[in-house]
Amino acid sequence: MPDHNYFSNLIWQIADLLRGPYRPPQYERVMLPMTVLRRFDCVLAPSKAKVLAEHERWHGKLKGEALDAKLNRAAGQRFHNHSPLDFEKLKGDPDHIAQHLVSYIEGFSANVRRIFEYFEFETEIEKMQEANILYLVVSKFCDVDLHPDRVPNEQMGLIFENLIRRFNELANETAGDHFTPREVIRLMVSILFMNDDELLATPGTVRKLLDPACGTGGMLAEAQNYLREHHPAARLFVYGQDYNKRAFATAASDMLIKQVDHNGGGDNIRFGDSFTEDQFEGETFDYFLTNPPFGVDWKKQKNEIQREHEKLGFAGRFGAGLPRVNDGSLLFLQHMISKFEPVRPAERKHGSRLAIVFSGSPLFTGGAGSGESNIRRWIIENDWLEAIIALPEQMFYNTGIGTYIWIVTNRKEKRRKGKIQLLDARDLWAPGGSEESKRSLGDKRRHITAAQIAEIVQLYGRFEDGERSKIFDNADFGYTRVTVERPLRLRYQMSTEDKARFLDAYPYLLDDIQAIDEVLGRDPQYDWNAVWERIQDLLHERKSKWKKTEQKRFRDVFTRTDPKAEPVRKAGRSDGFEPDPRLRDFENVPLTDDIKAYFEREVLPHVPDAWMDRSKDRIGYEVNFNRHFYTYTPPRPLEEIDADLKKAEEEILRLLREVTE
Repeated sequence: MPDHNYFSNLIWQIADLLRGPYRPPQYERVMLPMTVLRRFDCVLAPSKAKVLAEHERWHGKLKGEALDAKLNRAAGQRFHNHSPLDFEKLKGDPDHIAQHLVSYIEGFSANVRRIFEYFEFETEIEKMQEANILYLVVSKFCDVDLHPDRVPNEQMGLIFENLIRRFNELANETAGDHFTPREVIRLMVSILFMNDDELLATPGTVRKLLDPACGTGGMLAEAQNYLREHHPAARLFVYGQDYNKRAFATAASDMLIKQVDHNGGGDNIRFGDSFTEDQFEGETFDYFLTNPPFGVDWKKQKNEIQREHEKLGFAGRFGAGLPRVNDGSLLFLQHMISKFEPVRPAERKHGSRLAIVFSGSPLFTGGAGSGESNIRRWIIENDWLEAIIALPEQMFYNTGIGTYIWIVTNRKEKRRKGKIQLLDARDLWAPGGSEESKRSLGDKRRHITAAQIAEIVQLYGRFEDGERSKIFDNADFGYTRVTVERPLRLRYQMSTEDKARFLDAYPYLLDDIQAIDEVLGRDPQYDWNAVWERIQDLLHERKSKWKKTEQKRFRDVFTRTDPKAEPVRKAGRSDGFEPDPRLRDFENVPLTDDIKAYFEREVLPHVPDAWMDRSKDRIGYEVNFNRHFYTYTPPRPLEEIDADLKKAEEEILRLLREVTE
């Protein structure tokens, strides 16, 4: 049986017919909906006659959802087409191909018609008809047999992925916005369900899974496949949402065809922006699985998200904090946590588990008190972060950066409570885009084999310290950001230039300034405390009262910071010294350390005059993967380096001689 690459290449060849009226980046506007349409046509072919007979019988007696339900049963699917046309018959009337194709699409049930509305396909039909290529495209697709007996559902999903990746490469867009490598999903799914064997083996078990950035639905399909292979008695209802029209339409059509569990009319895939148009508001789910776009900003949604954060706090979805506007990844995480099922076994509520793919940014971006840090703090202090897995670089189609899988749950095993596991799988990979193909696929030059997935899952399950796995307490990732101050040291000296500058602002203080100049002279003085006392005494004798602004201006004009000067004491009854803002520093003290002892050990030996301002303490959390898995490699001996350099010089000289001879 031909594999998915055969069919992908066959469909890709048809795209050449679009050259001219369409630029290559626009091919997907036609090829995706036509592939979906041909798949529907093949799936419905065996029941076509029965559906037409039922439509004849009930037309005029039933309408809307009632008629759709009756005809869906006749088709044996969650959709139908009651048009007498199919792809073979469309070929029979070239002169009216556009009208017939529109009529054929209108013959589908409402759920399929809605999908083609999101594809905006009627516009493309008109464009192809005007360019005289519509009949050719339909005829060529008629020769591609996409019947499920020939192309199983999983293979059909791979065809979609292959086509989308190629189209996005042409458009120089992010294919990763639409789907995730299958082996990454298999790893995520294996860990997501790994502790639920007993629960999923219980007869009658029904579970719900959500992907709020579902793209073409690859993660949902893999979750279904896993349950079908390992727990055939369990039922998993999958749900997804996406704001990309073509990705949503592809996912919705894929879910209609596949043999998946649905708890209704098949509207489990919904269109809209998860941040501002939550299509599952108020619902909870047992599992979450997603790969949100890396580094995508949320400027357009900022007002609504900020309003929810400020108005609803933790009663809404974004109470923990808001990340910087150029990366909304942590908003997706908060969105999903807000839909966690509570842990109430007596009510058959067993909590939730979540697997999400992130870039490195959410691990450490943002200092103490920032939105990102506050979100990490909220998750870790609630003991929801179970593990983070570092994946190899060059694993994704649209980027070569390092990626990480976060596992977040409100039902940790007893042995994991209060703990976080870091698992380093960055060197577990094989060359090539997949096990089937050793060539690169876009930026994807590496893949994880089935054996390597099993190794990672075993390391995860053992929950032991080792070379690739390390276990930490929650508090190990927290720190207190302590403000370290040093005293302000001022040198006083009056000069003609400074005197003129001050009097420009306060000319009426000329007599006082002349008196100060006469008493204190023009030599530098290194104790501002003593200088100011003498000036105050002098002003008191002269019965002059300066305003605060005048006093501040005097000090600003006639003093300079000088490390040789005496520290400036605080005014009034306060003890201590004024801090110098330019010398202010910060220390990140681990939560597991005593702050005073840390300060005496790490700061005072180097800066004896420093002190801590504990009123400005901030708690922060970050996960620095490299710090925990860094292995020092000593440099080579200098003798070896010198020998290599000498060899290189000799080789250069030899080549130069060959050129000149």
